[in-house]
Amino acid sequence: MSYRHAVVLSTTSFFLGVLFISFNVDYRLLYGEVTPEAFQAALQFYTTFYTAPVAVKTLLHSLIGIDIFALVLKVNKWDESALYFDMSSLGEPPLRMNAYRMFLNLVTLPYYSQVALMGAVILYLAVVVPGVKTLMDPLVDEIESERVEVLRIIGAGNTMAIGCLVAVLAMQASFPFLAGQEWARRYAVRELEKFKEAETKAAKTQ
Repeated sequence: MSYRHAVVLSTTSFFLGVLFISFNVDYRLLYGEVTPEAFQAALQFYTTFYTAPVAVKTLLHSLIGIDIFALVLKVNKWDESALYFDMSSLGEPPLRMNAYRMFLNLVTLPYYSQVALMGAVILYLAVVVPGVKTLMDPLVDEIESERVEVLRIIGAGNTMAIGCLVAVLAMQASFPFLAGQEWARRYAVRELEKFKEAETKAAKTQ
């Protein structure tokens, strides 16, 4: 396991832990009967989150950036590992790939891990953050039922983010992926050595 793998796994697992903590208050409003106690528990939780020290918020947002950066680093070259297991690459393909195969790879292999992570980030920025700000700055004539709806929207966003992060871990942390990536990396090294040997022999015969 490379350091990039370790960073992705650790940061993604950290955010999953945070979201599972929030799920303890979200599920009462999403899947159970809405009671005053459930409403107050959710409101208190997100109030605590909103009024947390700046250092805590900076740490959370820094870890989001680190997670994205680590996934980008994982796909900075086109090798067999990125092609078959990360399902993505941002680098140059090997010379032995023809244009048709390159086109098929680009069309049929989307950036699964990156899309899943960016989905979670977009949900956080577009749903959770505005929702919490709305809770903390309610309108004068806002009634409790409207605030409950805001909390349910936040909870739904958190639940979908959990699904996105689980998808990231499923593609990064499962044993077949790690074992397969190691096999693909070694396979790519062997193929590159064969390609260099063939080039060397061709140059000598000319």
